[in-house]
Amino acid sequence: MAPPLMMLLASLLFATMGVCVKFASALYTPGELVFYRSLVGTLFIVALVHFRGGTLRTPVPGMHFSRSASGVLSLGLWFHAIGGLPLGTAMTLNYLSSVWMALFMIGGAVVFGAARVDGRLVAAVLVGFAGVALVLQPTVAQDQFWPGLSGLASGLLAAMAYLQVTALGRQGEPDYRVVFYFSLGGVVLGAATMAATGASPHAPRGVALLLAIGLLAVVAQMLMTRAYTIGSVLANAALQYLGILFAFAFGVLLFDEAVTPAAAAGVLLIAGAGIATTMLREKAALPADTRRHAPPES
Repeated sequence: MAPPLMMLLASLLFATMGVCVKFASALYTPGELVFYRSLVGTLFIVALVHFRGGTLRTPVPGMHFSRSASGVLSLGLWFHAIGGLPLGTAMTLNYLSSVWMALFMIGGAVVFGAARVDGRLVAAVLVGFAGVALVLQPTVAQDQFWPGLSGLASGLLAAMAYLQVTALGRQGEPDYRVVFYFSLGGVVLGAATMAATGASPHAPRGVALLLAIGLLAVVAQMLMTRAYTIGSVLANAALQYLGILFAFAFGVLLFDEAVTPAAAAGVLLIAGAGIATTMLREKAALPADTRRHAPPES
């Protein structure tokens, strides 16, 4: 399968997973959703390693712990945002991770005394956050402040997780091992929240949704990882934003969610800013760092 097609399918599957999360949010807490989604991912990777070979033993457990902590928290916050916001809005805020990473680059340049900060990067960040203001305008008006804040925080933590994934790649850690420890962290944190707050009862519909969330997430993550490994980073980043359009379409068709002109304009600004910051980051990357990774789901 060609990388653009893999990326298109991955974006559709992630948006479909978001639909399942929104339905399941009426039955389960975000902590429970993280647990079951992560449990499916953990079992999938264990089976994959068993049949294809490889090892889950790692020489850098501390780095995996840090990546898992930020990724799992991002995932939980994103699920909370999906439960309380229109699906397209929650998806858009999580996809803001590229803009957050650009802001990290600007902050690093200032802290370490770089001769100059790329003005194009600054402009892209400003455009991205202008898009956020447009997307969140109807949300704040509807007293959905906390889910909106959760969505913003999920994008910030996803950016931190991406940087940690890149660092793990430089240590020679394979993608499946990174995904395994991320999923394992979700199982642990999800189980801890369930022990503290209790577990919800199961029904056939709920079990089906939980399985769908886990399987859709794993397959989409594998497709996205493969696409970034063999395809163009910029082209993949552009196609990834189709997930937002899929999410808005699902929101309109399945949940009767209205799309305001302001929100539509905000999505376009965020997508444009995300693609621009990805392009600028690629140009600024060290020539020796040729290893490429898919952005984490969270």
